[in-house]
Amino acid sequence: MRFLFTILLIAIVAGIAECFGPWWVAALVAGLSCYFARMHSGKAFLAGFFGIALLWLIVALWRDIPNGHLLSQKMAMLLFKQPTPALFLMVTVLLGGIVGGLSAWAGAQLRKLA
Repeated sequence: MRFLFTILLIAIVAGIAECFGPWWVAALVAGLSCYFARMHSGKAFLAGFFGIALLWLIVALWRDIPNGHLLSQKMAMLLFKQPTPALFLMVTVLLGGIVGGLSAWAGAQLRKLA
């Protein structure tokens, strides 16, 4: 239960924080959330990964669907030489998840140190 609550907390608070700050405030939110949630390293990584990945998936789809996947299709063509917007969205979600997971893991490790 605490695991799911932490995922939702990370996604919601990071979403609010990213409205007012740069993209990397999501990493701070994930790290601080797992620091105060007293989670073990593995669960903290997964909570941060899924929390930020969920947030970035929702934001990417929210901005991508209204324009008919135009920007993501062009970016996928530039980066991957394939006009598949889903591939670009998957890479975006994966990168966000890795950033969130590593920062949440760092927060859990910092808690062990203190």
